[in-house]
Amino acid sequence: MEGPLEPDPARMRISDADRHRVAEILREAAGEGRLELTELDERLEATYAARTYADLVPITHDLPVQGSPPQPARRPSPVVPGPVGERHVAILGGFDRKGAWIVPQHLSIFAMMGGADLDLREAKFAAQEVTITVNCFMGGAQITVGPHVNVVMEGTGIMGGYSGPGRRTPAEVDDSSPTVRVRGVAVWGGVSVERKA
Repeated sequence: MEGPLEPDPARMRISDADRHRVAEILREAAGEGRLELTELDERLEATYAARTYADLVPITHDLPVQGSPPQPARRPSPVVPGPVGERHVAILGGFDRKGAWIVPQHLSIFAMMGGADLDLREAKFAAQEVTITVNCFMGGAQITVGPHVNVVMEGTGIMGGYSGPGRRTPAEVDDSSPTVRVRGVAVWGGVSVERKA
């Protein structure tokens, strides 16, 4: 089965800075005699009317290589080969993961009178969607994700609770963003997910 289609970079929206860079390329080309003043005016008008990177391509297509329009920045894929499943137990103690690590496709944690602290901001993911199951009794877990991660909360709290990321740090997700599904049962405890840059 094929994974989700990646967004076409050429259709991504451009910034004012991108338009200014292309305008500077056009002005330099006119100064070198490559463009006449009427052509310069026409292309500058098209540059400032452009909305996507694809709109910029025909404006500089016949100019030298250094005159190519800016390209959209691509985030490296956070999905890498990794473990399918891991199980961890924290009884009267803790389980911590942070820094560079690979989140398995299925991560299961049981915490009794203890807790878990998972920081996924520098982590890679073993699949486009990973599931973290946290079952806790008089304990809990804190999960920290970055802005480019989808979060789905499916946990149940019994005299406890599951809480998802708030809006303090907004999500910046797209079709290539990994999904973290958090589920389980918290009895007299809690599981919270926080989003930080």
